[in-house]
Amino acid sequence: MDPLPPPNTKSWTIHTRPEITSKYQILHRIGSGTYSDVYKARRLSDDLPVALKEVHDYQSAFREIEALHALQHSPNVVVLHEYFWSHDEDAVLVLEYLDSDLAEVIRVAKKEWGEVGVGEIKRWVVQILLAVDACHRSSVIHRDLKPSNLLVTRDGVLKLADFGQARIRIAPGLVSVHDNIQPQSQESTAVSDPESVTQENRLNPMVHIPLGTIEEYGPSDEFKSKDPYDETDKDTNFPDADTSCLATCTTSDVEDDFLKSNYSYEGGPESGLLTSCVGTRWYRAPELLFGSENYGPEIDLWSLGCIISELFTLEPIFRGSSDIDQLSRIFHVLGNLNEEVWPGCAQLPDYRIISFEKVENPSGLGSCLPNRSPDEILLVKKLLCFDPVGRASAMELLHDKYLNEEPLPVPVSELRVPPPGHSAGPGSSGSDDWGERYMGSDSDFDGFDVTKGSGGDFSIKFS
Repeated sequence: MDPLPPPNTKSWTIHTRPEITSKYQILHRIGSGTYSDVYKARRLSDDLPVALKEVHDYQSAFREIEALHALQHSPNVVVLHEYFWSHDEDAVLVLEYLDSDLAEVIRVAKKEWGEVGVGEIKRWVVQILLAVDACHRSSVIHRDLKPSNLLVTRDGVLKLADFGQARIRIAPGLVSVHDNIQPQSQESTAVSDPESVTQENRLNPMVHIPLGTIEEYGPSDEFKSKDPYDETDKDTNFPDADTSCLATCTTSDVEDDFLKSNYSYEGGPESGLLTSCVGTRWYRAPELLFGSENYGPEIDLWSLGCIISELFTLEPIFRGSSDIDQLSRIFHVLGNLNEEVWPGCAQLPDYRIISFEKVENPSGLGSCLPNRSPDEILLVKKLLCFDPVGRASAMELLHDKYLNEEPLPVPVSELRVPPPGHSAGPGSSGSDDWGERYMGSDSDFDGFDVTKGSGGDFSIKFS
């Protein structure tokens, strides 16, 4: 196991908390970041391997617990067994431990298998769609979908993980339910066993009013670790605030006191806007790259399109080295962003700040998906479109012709999964890189000059 950097000094508290050490044997640290440390552990009662995620950021912990509570009955979402949290300690989440992820499947397929079979791709896509649909039906926006956050069991079951950036939104006009929420005073809170949950206690005990639905604030969804090969992946999970990473080229304006705005549920006039500084660049929707603070679950759908494309080609479709380069790569494929392709795009915070030379002959998505069928290209096109309203929902895609015609998705049991500890080569993840899949996002202007105008504004031109 490769040595890790020294842990955050607060992370040593996990070893001195008897409520944790009395139930779990902490084996070793498997991931470390600015806001969390992840340990592999063993549950003493039954030897079950688990991951202990110690979260040093109040908001991130709160968001992850909320989201996992809301999704605790979803078979394609990672299991939160229980969590420990008190007023004077960091939250520690006891999570299901899985040996692999979709990023590892893609790496092994590229280096050893040569491809992922069509039937296998369809089964992976169906499982991802079920996970995303479960999120959106529960009003959860994940905000960091990528292959390394899609964990895989030894039996081929795919489970969405890392909800530290997730947001749960409710209908406009409903107040936030967490104005006065504080960490649980009890030492441990166990998550209900899905088989023993009654109708009366199905609601998250931390939620005291009914949740709104996706339909109430956006397009209907009713019928409609660090990744080793992504060197840009950084740990920047900032709280939502009235700021745009692109517009300011800095995160220094973000509110430092997390507890002053510790709401995870948003909606209504007082809840404000969302930060655009979320997600991992290669999977980040154009509206986020342009600084949007008013978005919905459609950002997950763009990420989904990038992931499906990667399953087809075994390569990320847009490998930007910075946010500006990311936009440039998207434009060279889809063409320039303008009011014709997305009415209202000129209102994006950074639309008039950054100008790009006109792309005369965009290559089109077909050029990024060589040797793929028209139906496969069309599936990706339904997600990778500029206008968020035009993106197909997860439920729509589950009924898509492509997924329901021969060859049909293979059974989960027939999916090829890298064995525990398998390494596809230098830089690939093994079983002990699990914790790195839970670390961070990125946003920067590395390598680009910002021209400041006389009025204090700035502009960027990129060709």
